Amino acid sequence: MTTYRPVGTRAVAYGGGLALVVVAAAITIALPGEIRAQVTPSQALTLLGTLVAMLAILHGIGRSYVRVGDDEIEVLNGFRRHRHPWPQVKGVAYPEGAPWPILVLADDERVMLFGIQRSAGIETSREAVLDIAAHADAVQR
Repeated sequence: MTTYRPVGTRAVAYGGGLALVVVAAAITIALPGEIRAQVTPSQALTLLGTLVAMLAILHGIGRSYVRVGDDEIEVLNGFRRHRHPWPQVKGVAYPEGAPWPILVLADDERVMLFGIQRSAGIETSREAVLDIAAHADAVQR
């Protein structure tokens, strides 16, 4: 089983999340006590909720992957998981200039493969696409 993950995207997502937490903590610590005392619990909860929502979005971006197995392909795009047995896979498209490839299913449904990013390098992403295509072709024969 081979797993493809967007290394650069993960670094940016989790690095950005860490930066958000550090900046929020630094601002909280740097505020004078009299100003912190003016912040109501509902305001603090709103700010905390906004921070948690932004971290959840960044985590969804960072956790994306494509897992190629002998029996199926599993795609995790953010918080949505797709599992498709190879007989359901018609092929994979990777249009010129597209940021990620597209898995084409037998019923013409399309699934974006966010776990394979062109920004990781064209050769790396092409190798992943060729691996997926080889698995799909082996079942079609």
